[in-house]
Amino acid sequence: MITLFDSAKKQKLPFIPIKEGEIRLYVCGPTVYDDAHLGHARSSIVFDLWRRLFVFLGYKVTFVKNFTDIDDKIIKKALDSRTDVSEITAHYIDSYLRDMDSLGVLRADIEPKATEHLPQMCEMIESLLHKGYAYKGENSDIYLSINKDSHYGSLSHRIEDSHTQSRIQNAQDKLEHNDFALWKGYKGENDIAYDSPFGKGRPGWHIECSAMIEKHLAYQNEEFSIDIHAGGADLLFPHHENEASQTRCATGKEIAKYWLHNGFVNINGEKMSKSLGNSFFIKDALKSYDGEILRNYLLGVHYRLALNFNEEDLLQSKKRLDKIYRLKKRAQENTPNPTHNTESIHSLSSPQSLTQEAKKEFLNPLLEALSDDYNISKALSIIEDMLSQSNEILDKHPKDKKQKQLIMANLACVEFLLGLGGKDAHSYFQLGLSDEKKALIEEQINKRQEAKKAKDYVLADSIRDELKSQGIEIMDTPNGTTWEKI
Repeated sequence: MITLFDSAKKQKLPFIPIKEGEIRLYVCGPTVYDDAHLGHARSSIVFDLWRRLFVFLGYKVTFVKNFTDIDDKIIKKALDSRTDVSEITAHYIDSYLRDMDSLGVLRADIEPKATEHLPQMCEMIESLLHKGYAYKGENSDIYLSINKDSHYGSLSHRIEDSHTQSRIQNAQDKLEHNDFALWKGYKGENDIAYDSPFGKGRPGWHIECSAMIEKHLAYQNEEFSIDIHAGGADLLFPHHENEASQTRCATGKEIAKYWLHNGFVNINGEKMSKSLGNSFFIKDALKSYDGEILRNYLLGVHYRLALNFNEEDLLQSKKRLDKIYRLKKRAQENTPNPTHNTESIHSLSSPQSLTQEAKKEFLNPLLEALSDDYNISKALSIIEDMLSQSNEILDKHPKDKKQKQLIMANLACVEFLLGLGGKDAHSYFQLGLSDEKKALIEEQINKRQEAKKAKDYVLADSIRDELKSQGIEIMDTPNGTTWEKI
């Protein structure tokens, strides 16, 4: 049984999908006006992990993550840079997807853009106007009246937040200051506008997600539109509260049966934000660390807790990843290719073969831990025990092919569920070096081999020592000489 912490009920609940064997999951994606930062990385990894677990357990998952490509910040960037809005959003969408690929985050099944769903937004706004939940202001803006929604606040248990409730600054035509914009009338040359039944303008932020959910995911004739709505904790109010309200008022049903939210990333003890000037862009982190090393670190803290980012902890957590690849390297020695299909792992197709091959003594407790509101600390402890026990087995039976295949199957389950350990083990221990540097190392190793053949052991040893001084360790094995970056 899966349990998860529902943000609306504020307690851990058993997960029961709306339709047996099927899950419809929507995650709020980025507003594409800048490069992705570690907050985006953490949220993406968290819900990538949930998705992987659901698929592993046999659910048919439809996963949607949107791009907000209509926004005040995008417009400002376009005006400041004298660039077309579509060029800016296309650039940052591509950048975001590249970063996510580097982190091992699998692509969503559907990646809708706000600009592609204006008809659906207008239709929902018209419904809200017709039903009396929305009203027009003096400046062609349209607002939802939260007083008309008796359940407003039932998600976040908050009503007011004067600093964040509206992206329209100093709006004077709202009936209540907490009413939020569904449509923003055209404000002139420093704005962008689209045609609509309400005149030129653009949608509010919140209506975008409700309309995209209704188009791509919503169940018909059910109490809830989708099974799970997810995103960062900063979106709980007002964004998700407003989404829930407008969908409830427009359709007569709740938008999601369960709500999941991930915790913040803190840098230097402060919540990461643009205003604090401490956003850590993923692209900058990737200059120093491989994406899998970042992923390994970011998934190591329970998804609902704040993660206090620092490089010392990142390097400490890397030891766990090193152990996975060290074991993989041992298990692959003198062993035919493992039977699991690497391609199927990356595409999240059926994992039945993995569950059949892996040791139940390892896999069952691992799945039990992950199914308990994604208890990552317990899961990592189980993986740690598996790594230690597997190494003990190989110490005693270094040529036991059956044991090696079991170990590889266990590691394949870790790869499927956590997205860790999918690289070639030899290549992993050579990360961080350019192709040019690798070629020079291979050249030195070849010179050493020639020296050994000529019985010039002094030269051979000096080459080894020189490479070691550069942080390169040579290992002579029955299958030839290999090397690693220390």
